[in-house]
Amino acid sequence: MKGLTVRWSLGDAADGVEAELATYVEGTSHARFTGMAGLRFKTWRMRTGEWFEGCYVFVSDEARAEFQDTFTATAADAPGSKIVGSPPILIEACEIVAVAEGWDGFEAGSRYE
Repeated sequence: MKGLTVRWSLGDAADGVEAELATYVEGTSHARFTGMAGLRFKTWRMRTGEWFEGCYVFVSDEARAEFQDTFTATAADAPGSKIVGSPPILIEACEIVAVAEGWDGFEAGSRYE
């Protein structure tokens, strides 16, 4: 499977940016990627005061390349960049070696607390 990581630094971001990012994911971004053609799944990850990232897994090289090219061309104006106040520090393609589903199953959600 074909992966892509997009990461923003939160080192110089304003106080409270983490809550703003979580609200954006819950209210807008989650719906945008749910059901997206060519995308197997997306995970949003964050370390408070350090970084915020999207981890994407695509069905093919072509789907990943198309998304990566489009995103990279507009990364500085992406909603995440506007919220954080700077463009991503990393846009990196990768290979997904394996995915395991635990005993308790997969739980899709627009926000976890």
